[in-house]
Amino acid sequence: MSNVFQQLWSDNTMWLMLGGVVAGIVIGALPGLTATMGVALLVPFTFWLPTVPALMVLLGVYVGAMYGGAIPAVLIRTPGTPAAAATSLDGYPMAQEGKAGLAIGISCMTGVVGGVFSTLVLMFAAPQVARFALQFGPAEYFALAVFGLSVIASLSERSLLKGALMGVCGLLLATIGMDPITAVPRFTLGLTPLLEGLALVPVLVGVFALGEVLYQSSLPEPDRSLFHNIGRIMPSRSHYRRIALPTLLASITGTFIGALPGVGGDVAAFVAYDQAKKVSRRPEEFGKGSIEGLAAAECANNSVTGGAMIPMLTLGIPGDAVTAVILGALLMHGVRPGPDLFEKQTYLLSAIFIGLLVANLLVLPIGLAGAKLFAQTVRAPRHYLFPLIVVLCVVGSYAINNSLFDVGVMFLFGIVGWALRQAGFPIAPLVLGLILGRMTEENFRRALILSGGSWSIFVSRPLSAILLLLAVASVTFSVWQSRRGGHKA
Repeated sequence: MSNVFQQLWSDNTMWLMLGGVVAGIVIGALPGLTATMGVALLVPFTFWLPTVPALMVLLGVYVGAMYGGAIPAVLIRTPGTPAAAATSLDGYPMAQEGKAGLAIGISCMTGVVGGVFSTLVLMFAAPQVARFALQFGPAEYFALAVFGLSVIASLSERSLLKGALMGVCGLLLATIGMDPITAVPRFTLGLTPLLEGLALVPVLVGVFALGEVLYQSSLPEPDRSLFHNIGRIMPSRSHYRRIALPTLLASITGTFIGALPGVGGDVAAFVAYDQAKKVSRRPEEFGKGSIEGLAAAECANNSVTGGAMIPMLTLGIPGDAVTAVILGALLMHGVRPGPDLFEKQTYLLSAIFIGLLVANLLVLPIGLAGAKLFAQTVRAPRHYLFPLIVVLCVVGSYAINNSLFDVGVMFLFGIVGWALRQAGFPIAPLVLGLILGRMTEENFRRALILSGGSWSIFVSRPLSAILLLLAVASVTFSVWQSRRGGHKA
């Protein structure tokens, strides 16, 4: 453990993490830019760093952006990230009452509490899950990949059919390159760079960063005239007493929901908000500037960070879109999440745990001291911001392999991402299919080879059968939830 601390204090690792946290807060505070986009944009620039410093930068951006999303939600009623949507319900009314600084201060503090709590849960729960996963063979890994793909139903936003279609497209894209069993080239169009398959990072940068810029360019500018003065930031003692219980409940709720693949911070925030309203002595204040509602929403969406890392690190199944991008970054650095990570790379694992904890703690002084400064980023005009992001997309895509082909892939998928957003297709299922496609195919074929071609291997082995049943239950629940929502609408 002492070696991990030495690593964090050497090679400018701590400064890089600090820069990641600041960059994450700024990205989250810019309306329209998401944590997913920020992490995807910075992944290529971490390629040249050693693995630990690179991961510290990305974890800093992830944690920082989750808090940064609260700033525009409070100031101009425009959530910086989807997870901050519930924050605006009470944060903006507080700003209208001249308490914008207080709302940002409570968001920062409760967010840090949630982030630290979920990281501690990650540190204790993840090794247990990984130890259990050591019993897995090809059949279990195939069933696990199917369970991971069932998350597509949750990531499909408004249309399960569109989400399923995107998932299939992602699986098809994953078949490009050399066959994992026979090493025969497939769908490469005679292009040598495609022999190893589609490079993940240019695809991620294209669909999440360039595609988002193209999409946001077609939308009207947020109304910045709603911007209010910040005022006092630190809560009083009576404020602390009121937010203690909703913060505790939201920490537990957010961590649990975050550990469920595909659910995400937006759901966690609204569930925690509803819980806080039910246990509050002042439920009539919710929606009109309740500090309890604000604390619950912001704490829950930050608690998701540690929870979402549990399935990603132990099973290789991303908990949400951001951890899908971080998973891509781990693979880029030659790190394959799963039980082997816990057996053979304990040093790296300890660095991730401690790095995530430190990144959460760094948000507190940076977020409070720089609240007034970060609030000014809300005013950043798009005609300066978006060209800068496009330049970063090009440089980042090229820098990984010094390849113009990768830049072309990035532009192609940027246009694809823009077209999908315009047509209302969710992007996360496409990325999930691409990431899990090779794992699904490889283990499916290996399992059949071991069983002599008998499909019964997938249901005769208890763990495999349970995972497949969980996948069916996950899809069934999502379909039921979607239809229930449709009836209510």
